[in-house]
Amino acid sequence: MRKAEIKRNTSETKISLTLNLDGSGKAEIRSGCGFLDHMLTLFSRHALADLSLQCEGDTQVDYHHSTEDIAICLGRAVKAALGEARGIQRYGSAILPMDETLILCALDISGRGGFYPELNIAAPKVGDFDTELCAEFFAAFAREAGVTLHLRQLAGVNAHHIIEGCFKAFARALRTAVSPDDRNPDGIPSTKGVLG
Repeated sequence: MRKAEIKRNTSETKISLTLNLDGSGKAEIRSGCGFLDHMLTLFSRHALADLSLQCEGDTQVDYHHSTEDIAICLGRAVKAALGEARGIQRYGSAILPMDETLILCALDISGRGGFYPELNIAAPKVGDFDTELCAEFFAAFAREAGVTLHLRQLAGVNAHHIIEGCFKAFARALRTAVSPDDRNPDGIPSTKGVLG
């Protein structure tokens, strides 16, 4: 089983996160933000990764520190769980509809973190969650996981649908990328012999 446990304690957040990439989609999420709980729960379900998260953050300020630090922990957990990344597909992509919204996600477990978005979320908030934190989450994840991550909004007007579409498409793409490659079960998927 490809599992990792990450703890992060700062003056802004206290986080405990456990990830199992070979799970069934079980989630126990307490981020301190209801909307982010919803996004991480559906990420877990669509990635078929078991995710347990507890975060105590300075939510009296806003959700910025909690969102970014959770993404840092999730990125580190994915990287730790994969180790050398032997025998994985490496690449994953999904085009995902969410009602009027259509999101494309493509990612490469390259060892070189980078986030390249084309998103247009017009509303500043969904509930009490600042919509600009969607990009902050994925940027922090990509950097810490060493993943090249592209997100494109092909259609959509509803902010909730756009962000939910991003998390679902991301989950589906990641699920494919970390899946075993039956034709190369022990190989590093790179001509260099190492990812990074």
